[in-house]
Amino acid sequence: MPFQLISIAVFLPLVGFLINGLLGSRIKSEKAIGVIGSATVGISFVIACAMFFDMLGSPPEERSHIIEIFKWIAAGSLNVSFAYQIDQLSILMMLIVTGVGFLIHVYSIGYMHGDPGFWRFFAYLNLFIFAMLNLIMADNFLLLFLGWEGVGLCSYLLIGFWYDRKFDKGTTGDAAKKAFIVNRIGDFGFLIGMFLIFEMFGTLTFKDVFTQASTLSVGNTTIMWMTLALFLGATGKSAQIPLFVWLPDAMAGPTPVSALIHAATMVTAGIYMVARCAVLFALAPTTLMVVAIVGATTALFAASIGLVQNDIKKVLAYSTISQLGYMFLALGVGAFAAGLFHVMTHAFFKALLFLGSGAVIHAMHDEQDIQKMGGLKSHLPITYKTFLVGTLAIAGIPPLAGFFSKDEILWKAFSGGYWPLWVMGLIGAGLTAFYMFRLLSLTFEGKPRWDQHHLHPHEAPKTMAVPLIVLAGLSVVGGFVGIPHSLGGGNAIEQWLDPVFEVANRKMFLTPHAVVPLEYVLMIASVLVALAGIWLARTWYLKKTEVPEQLASRNRGVYNLFLNKYKVDELYDAIIVNPILKTSEMFLWKVFDVKIIDGIVNGIPRLIGMFSGVARKIQTGVTQNYALAFVLGVVLILGFLITK
Repeated sequence: MPFQLISIAVFLPLVGFLINGLLGSRIKSEKAIGVIGSATVGISFVIACAMFFDMLGSPPEERSHIIEIFKWIAAGSLNVSFAYQIDQLSILMMLIVTGVGFLIHVYSIGYMHGDPGFWRFFAYLNLFIFAMLNLIMADNFLLLFLGWEGVGLCSYLLIGFWYDRKFDKGTTGDAAKKAFIVNRIGDFGFLIGMFLIFEMFGTLTFKDVFTQASTLSVGNTTIMWMTLALFLGATGKSAQIPLFVWLPDAMAGPTPVSALIHAATMVTAGIYMVARCAVLFALAPTTLMVVAIVGATTALFAASIGLVQNDIKKVLAYSTISQLGYMFLALGVGAFAAGLFHVMTHAFFKALLFLGSGAVIHAMHDEQDIQKMGGLKSHLPITYKTFLVGTLAIAGIPPLAGFFSKDEILWKAFSGGYWPLWVMGLIGAGLTAFYMFRLLSLTFEGKPRWDQHHLHPHEAPKTMAVPLIVLAGLSVVGGFVGIPHSLGGGNAIEQWLDPVFEVANRKMFLTPHAVVPLEYVLMIASVLVALAGIWLARTWYLKKTEVPEQLASRNRGVYNLFLNKYKVDELYDAIIVNPILKTSEMFLWKVFDVKIIDGIVNGIPRLIGMFSGVARKIQTGVTQNYALAFVLGVVLILGFLITK
């Protein structure tokens, strides 16, 4: 199959955006709009599958291709083409983005039914997929950055889709602006990294940059600053400390948006970028240590907040931040393939969980507080069963997908000598199992805590239920592609990605680990910790329901700290947002804008008016005065000529 078809796969969602965006308001059928939006992504997925199987049957050295669409920029020494790179990493990401994205599009047909902005929603979804595909398929940093900014723009449009609705302390528009502004901080770091790359290597094309970098020695100072700047960009897009604050507020958008942004697309952009630049990061051990520490800290930090949240989507939001931390932990310890493996499995079970939460919210008439739910298992049987599968998967219970990817990350961290980070990851795994089963128990089990006289929950329509079932199936079998050697598997996904990370692994002196008894011990330990978290959650929230309240009252300070999210938003408001607002108001507005800018703008016409007022008096309208002025002028000219 010709690899040029990949450009069609990338541009098809753009076609869907143009059709729905330009003609959607005139298309009266929601079904037609939904089919157009879903089909463009679905066909892209089919093409990606065909490319994958074609690559699978080819020798490893023939699996990488560059497809140039057109020459983009030629200015001095800067030459950039609008080109796509097809290799094992990009095709894996494309399968995830288009596959999960297609299911979310189909789900959205049922979820957004009756919304007056139905056509606009699908136009934004298609544009989002197009931007993400450009990001992951780009063969150079500039095109990647174009897609990077594109998903940032689309996230703003989608998070603030219901711009007139209230959300926490403001509107959904405020949440959208927060996401956009916080990501600009990370984007600034990305730009600095790109400038350093061009300054050092004279090009922005991946192949040329990585080829030159492969000849450098480990520990180069410029590479360190370059990768730290790139990682700052990644912390913004992938919501890591300190730029994670936008992601929980992004729950203001419709639930399919949460699934799309937080499962398979935008938040994985930072993971993908670091993995794509593995050669550069392998040359900077200091940066890798920073990546690992930030990832492990974020995983534990976000998990602790998720323990006490009561908004069903907020729990999943902090779960996403925590799982992204695990991915960065993997990248930081050099387990690039394991990090990408978790990206894939996380896309399955987290999309499932978000879409499941959407089905619950849909059934509960927009209620999101899990304290006001309970007993929904019998009313939403399909949603409950699929949600249970997703919960078991994210908790790391074998043989579901999350077990294999999470265990691989923890083993790589321990075997690499990063045992303190392994401890943090293990604790985070236990907390994940606890807060996810707390969520499941309070939502679906126990006694109903909602008004049974006026509220009648019902199962989601087929357009919403079918994607849940498919994602549940993927959450069960998705991990089998990464069964480790210790369990008799060949870790197919690691073998698939090995050619992409070969140079990076060589720079880090990484070799495939041998099977040792300790690996089994650690594997059992992680499962036992997860089971302990599950048992504790079900005991406290289904049997001994008074225990959580007692613990909260005895440890009110810690409880409030978790409930208020460590007051990070308040801290940022105090040291960054409010000083900027006050400075803007007191100086930029009242002094610079009002007195200087407005003073200049208003002062110039006043000055002209003053001179005009003087000049106007000369024009009296009396003929004698004009004759006198004429005579005086003649006398002055004659006097000047005579004296000369």
